[in-house]
Amino acid sequence: MFTTGQLIFALLFFISFVVVLAIQYRKDRKLHRRYYKGTVWILIAFIGFIAMLATVKFLFM
Repeated sequence: MFTTGQLIFALLFFISFVVVLAIQYRKDRKLHRRYYKGTVWILIAFIGFIAMLATVKFLFM
């Protein structure tokens, strides 16, 4: 389906993308801690809400 060159390009692109993403995240880590403090609780509440909806759906279906 894909040629060898396309697969090599895709693999190299994915690896370089992940490396650049990790480097940029490390640079921005200090800013993330300052500006996004407390967002973990919002994520936990959102996951809990989705779990509650799924529970209600399976209980009453």
